[in-house]
Amino acid sequence: MPDSSRPQRPAYWLAGFLASAGLTHFVRPKQYDALVPEKLPGSRRAWTYASGAAELGVAAAIALPRTRRLGGLAAALLFVGVFPGNVKMALDFERKKLSAPVRAAAWFRLTAQWPLVKWALKVRDNA
Repeated sequence: MPDSSRPQRPAYWLAGFLASAGLTHFVRPKQYDALVPEKLPGSRRAWTYASGAAELGVAAAIALPRTRRLGGLAAALLFVGVFPGNVKMALDFERKKLSAPVRAAAWFRLTAQWPLVKWALKVRDNA
């Protein structure tokens, strides 16, 4: 008997990934505050909480089969939307001359965004 949940595993993993990331915005907001570009209106903490709430909402949309297609698209757009913050982080870490492993992790985070977008779109397409 084939495992009917197997095609949905990538969706559940993505939902878990986004939920974990969203929760960290509330548990450790300071690390995310530094990623918010100065030119955005309002406080950095408000943007941190808003992006965490967005990640939690998208995670819920992906977890529910009825909203999974829209959730996958929203996740892809979210990953594209946070890209400027990741660029800022990488450039800030270079400017501050932080340790090589820390700087490498920041640059890796940039390259990881595109596979995340692809993953989200695949979840959308398989919904």
